[in-house]
Amino acid sequence: MTDRLHGKVAFITGAARGQGRAHAVRLAEEGADIIAVDIAGPLPDAVPYDSATPDDLDETVRLVEQTGRKIVAAQADTRDLDALRQAVATGVEAFGRLDIIVANAGICIPEPWNTITPESFRDVMDINVTGTWNTVIAGAQQIIDGGRGGSIILISSAAGLKMQPFMVHYTASKHAVAGMARGLAAELGPHRIRVNSVHPGGVATPMGSGRMVEFLQKAGESNPALAHMSDPFLPDGVAMPEDIAATVAWLASDDARMVTASQVAVDLGSTKY
Repeated sequence: MTDRLHGKVAFITGAARGQGRAHAVRLAEEGADIIAVDIAGPLPDAVPYDSATPDDLDETVRLVEQTGRKIVAAQADTRDLDALRQAVATGVEAFGRLDIIVANAGICIPEPWNTITPESFRDVMDINVTGTWNTVIAGAQQIIDGGRGGSIILISSAAGLKMQPFMVHYTASKHAVAGMARGLAAELGPHRIRVNSVHPGGVATPMGSGRMVEFLQKAGESNPALAHMSDPFLPDGVAMPEDIAATVAWLASDDARMVTASQVAVDLGSTKY
């Protein structure tokens, strides 16, 4: 593993498990100290997979510390801007700086368009869009004040480049995240802050737990012709969280110092099918 992020500090949301944990561990392996937050508790009722727990967040702490780096972790809902600001302030007090933001937290609910409730639509948009915005707002000024520039990485989805069948609200939210990244890249560029969006396809994470597969299959029955829209080109079928984290680590590093306002797909080719 390289030491590309030595001395830097990264703020990561949704860090208790899955992609968020992989981001935290990979960035720590590359030399960064970590400010980690996760709701680590119940998700909205319509979400069909298991919620992360405080024990999950504790395991992320253990894995980061195992790399030799430091971590400050807190339970926080990304919809709560004050809680995110407090988490960042605590981390910056401990580590003295902030260089990287990875806005990873999000939810996914498979539902045909005409079964989406107002509550479900609102929950997806509040967490995936407003929560991402709050994450940036909680930390961007700290990067600016540091005067060294930095990297902000918004985790969108293949659904933010193409679309995801049976998830109009999720597709809308992830397109919004991609647009948010471009807009922020323009305004934060003068501060040497790069902003990019990452677009994973299928990833093997706990988002596939609980009743998620059942919900996907049931939604697919409403329009079978759309069943293969997200098929990948590569035989792996799905990525691992560490595959996405490798791209995040690159975008966070000086190896990508001229990359901003880009949409980086890590989707096995699925958005081109």
